[in-house]
Amino acid sequence: MNASLANANPRVSQSQLQKGLSLVELMIASLISMIIILALTELYAGMSRTNRELVKTSSQIENARFAMQFVGEDVIHAGYLGGYIPDFDDFSESNAPVGVPSAVPDPCLAYTTPWSADYRNGLLAIPIQVHSGTPGSCGAVVANKVANTDVLVVRHAETCAAGAVNCAAQVAGRLYLQISNCLLELEAGSPYVFSTGPYTLRERDCNAAGGGTIAPIYRFVQHVYYVRDYAMTPGDGIPSLVRSEFDLDGGGVLAQQSPQVLVEGIERFRVELGLDIQRSVSTGVVQYGSDYTYNSGVNWEDPVERVTPTNRGDGVPDTYVHCGAGCTVGQLINTVSLRVHLLARANTESPGYSDSKDYNLGGLTIAAAALDDAYKRHVFSSTYRLHNVSGRRETPLAAP
Repeated sequence: MNASLANANPRVSQSQLQKGLSLVELMIASLISMIIILALTELYAGMSRTNRELVKTSSQIENARFAMQFVGEDVIHAGYLGGYIPDFDDFSESNAPVGVPSAVPDPCLAYTTPWSADYRNGLLAIPIQVHSGTPGSCGAVVANKVANTDVLVVRHAETCAAGAVNCAAQVAGRLYLQISNCLLELEAGSPYVFSTGPYTLRERDCNAAGGGTIAPIYRFVQHVYYVRDYAMTPGDGIPSLVRSEFDLDGGGVLAQQSPQVLVEGIERFRVELGLDIQRSVSTGVVQYGSDYTYNSGVNWEDPVERVTPTNRGDGVPDTYVHCGAGCTVGQLINTVSLRVHLLARANTESPGYSDSKDYNLGGLTIAAAALDDAYKRHVFSSTYRLHNVSGRRETPLAAP
């Protein structure tokens, strides 16, 4: 439509003749578009921040779960000895038990020469050790340990015999445990072989001529857990749960190996021991004391029924303690459960966040002032039963 048409038809307005947008309309449309774009941008940025925080939280939870899984699966096997029961835990013994260790073993003592009988007894009798500092000669193994964290030592025999289906074959020079089921050997005082060989103990079909089936051997497992102040590179600032394994080193010596990273982002690690305190029964009242000595055989409340021992534990934890500064032999051989506490930290900081929380890990408080950064954290705790220790102490209790 043109001007002549407008003149010919006066009912056609000037606005109907205009094509496109005016400058004012264009500016208004541009402003509205910018507002919408800014709103969408802010929405996207907010969703991205939320998503990043969710990823951090999810990773933090997964890291803690993996750490608990690694430790828990090891702990529940602690004390498994391929059928061997230490004398002090054998409730069929009527004489004072033998082989009670006199000292807490050094977990980093290398097997350069055969260990002493007392040291071997300690390894078999003490499936769990906890230290708040660096234990024994572990200075080269437990390096760069985070302050206010524990060192956990877990011991047991491998749960499958060497060479069995889905179990590694025997390796020359490794440390194995072989348990005798031969009455002749047991009466002669040879209940086990705990060395690098030879392994000649036999099963129940043994005879005086030396015949019979050779008993299976089980690899000895000793793991040392602690929190290191870096993950892969010293100084990277990522605290990590690491584990050292007892095995052959490059020179063929049996010793604790360099620790390997299990889980990143674990900042604190604390362990409490659940103690099965020996019981004394008088006037029908069960009393708990602190006598951990084993200077006599098992005494029974009823020598005929033999259901309630009066000088042994019952497999149930009576109290939980943190004795990392110096756990005694008596405490360690009467440990039947663990409480494990972890403080998991995100691997990256959250902009605008300041950690002002205090964290409690089994009696240990990590104050906010000691942290004061932008990392998000959470405490995870779990309790694990030492089935192989507590299970062999269980007897049906007499009615009160």
